Amino acid sequence: MKLKIKQLAIVLALSIAALIFPKSISAQQNNVNFQIFYDELSPYGDWVDYQNYGYVWVPNVGPDFVPYSTAGYWTLTNYGWTWVSDYEWGWAPFHYGRWSYDNYYGWLWVPDNEWGPSWVNWRRANGYYGWSPMEPGFSISLSFNRPYNRYNDHWMFVRDRDFERRDLNSYFVDRSVNAMIIRNSTVINTVYIDNSRHTTYVTGPARDDVQRVTGRRISPVAIRENSRPGQEMDNGQLRLYRPQVVKNVGSGNKPAPRRIENLENVKRPSERKVQSQQQNNTRQLNINRNQPIQQPQQTAPAGNKERQQQQQQQNDSRQQNINKAKQQQQQQQNDTRQQNINKERQLQQQQQQQNDTRQQNINRERQQQQQQQQNNNTRQQNINKAQPAQQPQKAAPAGSNQRQQPAKVKSQKQITREQLRKRQP
Repeated sequence: MKLKIKQLAIVLALSIAALIFPKSISAQQNNVNFQIFYDELSPYGDWVDYQNYGYVWVPNVGPDFVPYSTAGYWTLTNYGWTWVSDYEWGWAPFHYGRWSYDNYYGWLWVPDNEWGPSWVNWRRANGYYGWSPMEPGFSISLSFNRPYNRYNDHWMFVRDRDFERRDLNSYFVDRSVNAMIIRNSTVINTVYIDNSRHTTYVTGPARDDVQRVTGRRISPVAIRENSRPGQEMDNGQLRLYRPQVVKNVGSGNKPAPRRIENLENVKRPSERKVQSQQQNNTRQLNINRNQPIQQPQQTAPAGNKERQQQQQQQNDSRQQNINKAKQQQQQQQNDTRQQNINKERQLQQQQQQQNDTRQQNINRERQQQQQQQQNNNTRQQNINKAQPAQQPQKAAPAGSNQRQQPAKVKSQKQITREQLRKRQP
């Protein structure tokens, strides 16, 4: 009996703790405002006062950086496809706010207070998945209906079978075929309503579809709250710092960056010196994903040349295998790119053939109309020839109602007699 009472007391204590501690954490998170973004992201870029958006963040990245594409991958959570970034600062710009592109400064991040697994538009085509960062100032419903603009194309596509790869950055389709893919694609508009945060998320491709094309079973990864800024995958769980952020707190000091860079001093992406340590970390993460785990090598005893040579041969062979694998992967990418280019050319040729066929039909129709007109003209001429010609009638002298009598013609004998009579005296 006492044991049961103790067990009941433990269960009751745990239940009370579960109710108390989340509320205290939530209360702390409600006091978080934009200052957390201004302070935490300052070491990794510049805050500037940008027209129409206010304070925006320019990350210290190179010219090849694209949000939701560079140094990261997609993983399925209960909220939909969630972007897991390799950048230390990735917990904020890929889950709060929106990205905008400036032709001179490159990508700019515009802060907002709503957390999401990602803020992108999704498309599905035959054999492809694609996404593009949502623009600031547009709701989800308006983003669904945004037309494609090839002059402002920020879509990234991969083969559907490669969608779940950790080294996703190596499998993007050449962007020269984006227009062809988008013409044959549909918008993925499935959403998830998060009642706890009063927010709606775009979930991305359906889980069953991705399992079918990849041939792998996909289990959603659980998201666990992180107490400090950052994100990491830990034992099959995604630990994220995702506090409830408010834009302003009370009537105190308004949140603002501690250092605001003059926009004229911000360098172009091609001129920036990216932090070497950050580059090395990202590069090492990608290497670890692509290469199998290697066993530690044992150092050969000094003077044992044969063992050293054997170890060197193994290293050379391993390196050759790695190089071959990279070459094959590059060749596959080139083949895929060439296939896409060929498909685009075939579509253009088919379109040209359709245009030629349409023009031929138009010309044939014109010829038929001309032939019909000629037949009508010939028929009218034949009708005119078949009708007899009418002689014109001479009009009678005015005022004469009697028939005109034919004039009497004098004979030659009468003329001769009259002449003889005139000659006689």
